[in-house]
Amino acid sequence: QVQLVESGGGLVQAGGSLRLSCAASGSISSINAMGWYRQAPGKQREFVAVITNGGSTYYADSVKGRFTITRDNAKSTVDLQMNSLKPEDTAVYYCNADRVTLRGGSVQVWGQGTLVTVSS
Repeated sequence: QVQLVESGGGLVQAGGSLRLSCAASGSISSINAMGWYRQAPGKQREFVAVITNGGSTYYADSVKGRFTITRDNAKSTVDLQMNSLKPEDTAVYYCNADRVTLRGGSVQVWGQGTLVTVSS
């Protein structure tokens, strides 16, 4: 059992920065990769960034060079540092975790989301 809670969202002007944090609780040792997704008003949820168990990172082209994802050694938190924010970054940001099941499969766990609003 894993629960995820996001924090750090807010209102910023274009060009500003925010740092999002995701706190995990429960069966922390069962978590593999963790990442961030976002959903803008009226649009589909989209991939933003992911960090694997081994520390490899991958980013969507739209945020590469501006966002950085990090993870602590205990797999208890994952952060997203967002710099040079643009109005098109406005969205609800969701934390995601890939969890290994008892039978060796995997399931996805989602947080509640945190709202990021970037004004022009």
